[in-house]
Amino acid sequence: MRILIINGPNLNLLGTREPEVYGTDTYADLETFLRAEAKELNIDITIRQSNYEGAILDLMHHAASERYEGIILNAAAYSHYSYAIRDGIKAISIPVVNVHLTDPASRPEAFRHTDVIKPVCVATIKGKGFVGYVDALRLLTKEVIR
Repeated sequence: MRILIINGPNLNLLGTREPEVYGTDTYADLETFLRAEAKELNIDITIRQSNYEGAILDLMHHAASERYEGIILNAAAYSHYSYAIRDGIKAISIPVVNVHLTDPASRPEAFRHTDVIKPVCVATIKGKGFVGYVDALRLLTKEVIR
């Protein structure tokens, strides 16, 4: 099974960006964790990160043409307002799991309480930190087998 993991804006700053919210583990720590977990689950993963909306769309389109079987997407702030990413998810025939490291609904900023991509994803996993990605891998394994 091949899964593409796409991380959006500012996730490259994990470990230094708002450590009181996101913790002190770095983006490199996330990649290491994901590779180890994917190996345990016998899943082939590709991990990408971009701060640019268009690049995220290009990655999703590429996943469709390269026959990935699932996408895990942490669109970060784009999940609150990017109709382009929402439409991109709808345009491909690959199941997409929406992952948030924190629970946006519990954050104080009102704009974080809206998630425009949630309705077009097969699931949303939030507030579980790095473990949320593993839950998404497991969910996609079941989703693709159906």
